[in-house]
Amino acid sequence: MNLPVITLAAVFALTSVRRVGRFHLQIWQIMLGGAAVVLATGCIGPSEALAAVNFDVLLFLFGMFVVGQAMEASGYLAHLTYGVFRRARSMDAVILTVLAGAGALSAVLMNDTLAVVGTPVMLLLARKHSISTTPLLLALAFGVTIGSTFSPIGNPQNLLIAVHGGMTNPFVDFAVALFLPSVLNAGVAFLLLKAFYRDHFHDEPLRHSQEPIRDHELASLARMSLRIILALIAVKIVTAWLGAEDFLRLTHIALAACLPVLAGSRKRWDIVRRIDWHTLVFFAAMFVLMASVWDTGFFQDLLRRWDFDIRSPGAIIGGSIVLSQFISNVPLVALLLPALLHAGGGKAALMALAAGSTIAGNLTILGAASNVIIIQGAERRGGGTITFLEFARVGIPLTVVNGALYWLFLTFL
Repeated sequence: MNLPVITLAAVFALTSVRRVGRFHLQIWQIMLGGAAVVLATGCIGPSEALAAVNFDVLLFLFGMFVVGQAMEASGYLAHLTYGVFRRARSMDAVILTVLAGAGALSAVLMNDTLAVVGTPVMLLLARKHSISTTPLLLALAFGVTIGSTFSPIGNPQNLLIAVHGGMTNPFVDFAVALFLPSVLNAGVAFLLLKAFYRDHFHDEPLRHSQEPIRDHELASLARMSLRIILALIAVKIVTAWLGAEDFLRLTHIALAACLPVLAGSRKRWDIVRRIDWHTLVFFAAMFVLMASVWDTGFFQDLLRRWDFDIRSPGAIIGGSIVLSQFISNVPLVALLLPALLHAGGGKAALMALAAGSTIAGNLTILGAASNVIIIQGAERRGGGTITFLEFARVGIPLTVVNGALYWLFLTFL
């Protein structure tokens, strides 16, 4: 009996229903239960489980959570929100601004970063204008996923491809191949959201009011943290361009950014207490469960049985969209990238792997870590939730169109 794979299927099923009898389960609880099962049954040992946890990812998220919490608690985030959305006078304009803004920023700040700071912004907009959080949160989720596709630093799997794929100019290569279809895919996301949530796209004009900063000292520290992020991202881009990919890691950027808040704020412990610890537990548990599934060789054997054409952009996009739901996009890229390079896959194949493994996040909640961050962040703040089926009913047709557009562009690359 392949217990880790069965456990993963159970986690997937429970995430879709989120209920067992009278008990409402959160995503982090389901994933933690899955990790506990494979540990308790000996499918993975304690030392192997500890080694499987990617502490770089956890530290990155911790740093960004601290900065995001400081921005939110001080009122600085709401203050910035007014500047971004003050000209968005209709629901159409708000959704387009979310898709465009989240997409553009996630290409530079990484998708998980935008998921952290963007979630409270969506809840603020919903509360101020008495509109549903669902289309706003979905627009944020789709925006950060699509926007991160055309950047080598937009998400971890793209960075892996850029570093190990033998690309001499990854920023240009990603943009040339994937920018235009990503813009079109953002437009498709807008049209589908408007079609599925037409009742929420009312004609009443929206009036935005500027929110006061509640804690000027903390806001000043949050502003400093934001400037550190932007400055170090610029350094990261330049050093990666010069070939020094490991000179500055994303974890270093997040930890450096949270230092002003942790060192300078008198509310540091309250901020740390209020960050989204549940999402950190989710990631730690996910690493353990995925490592256990990985060790079974089940999905690797599945690829061999399917006679997977590693050089075909269409096969790569379709296969990575499906498999990313089960073994996560970063391990999937780690599995396919060496095989792709060994088979002589060219630039189109590399870009197909980046597009497919990233756009998989639009299919289901578990397709991208940023989805989990957004949904758990909304639940923690009392902003409602998005169910597995609610996400999938928009995500499935969106992902089909997304994948087709990337395939068409890469076929003629």
